[in-house]
Amino acid sequence: MARSLRVRRGRARLRAVALIGIDGSGKTTQAHRLAEALTAAGLAATYHRNAGGRRWLGRLAHRFGRPDAQRLVGRNGLLAVESVLRWLAIALALLSCLVTGRTAVMDRYAACQYASIRAHGGQRWERLARAGYRVFPAPQVTFLLTVDPAEAYRRIERRGTDHESMRWLTAAATAYRTLPEYADFVVVDASGSPEEVSRRIRAHLTEWLPAEPPAVTGGAAPPSGGAGRDGPVPAQARP
Repeated sequence: MARSLRVRRGRARLRAVALIGIDGSGKTTQAHRLAEALTAAGLAATYHRNAGGRRWLGRLAHRFGRPDAQRLVGRNGLLAVESVLRWLAIALALLSCLVTGRTAVMDRYAACQYASIRAHGGQRWERLARAGYRVFPAPQVTFLLTVDPAEAYRRIERRGTDHESMRWLTAAATAYRTLPEYADFVVVDASGSPEEVSRRIRAHLTEWLPAEPPAVTGGAAPPSGGAGRDGPVPAQARP
């Protein structure tokens, strides 16, 4: 019998995988693909979008005639709202997977908030955020999707649902590289096609997937009195 899905070649069950990176790096696309791939491989997984509300706040700002969320609520207000909303989203995602036993595929995680705070220059907020997010366990695997900020900018403009400046994207990319957790990230080049990036991600997760049943070697002996390869085995004639 194949091993239980709760055991992965000597490791504990894969509980959570996080995909992080700057806007336009393909986090959402790859998180959806990964949840589907894990489920298809026999490891039930659920996608969770742990957004901090930047897009929603940006749309609200436009309604009030402001260029962006920061101009609407101020830098400190933006960081506070982001931190709280993302904390709640992560908490609900982890609770859901604890109850269902499914693997959580996290589209953004705590590191995204730390990077956002650094990119905004609000270092004192990072200490507060880390104190609040400390209650969450680190995902067993965190993928940092990297892409040139210029390419990320082009992707965001093509999708047409929001807007980010080159200055912000460059600052965010730098922020991720300077996080103390950076050495633990699995850095994935996300500049290729979605299929290429998906293959790179899945290649790092093979050890967590259910083991393939061992192949049968050699020919199995036919059961006594049963059918052989060339038909029924005749009974031996009596003398």
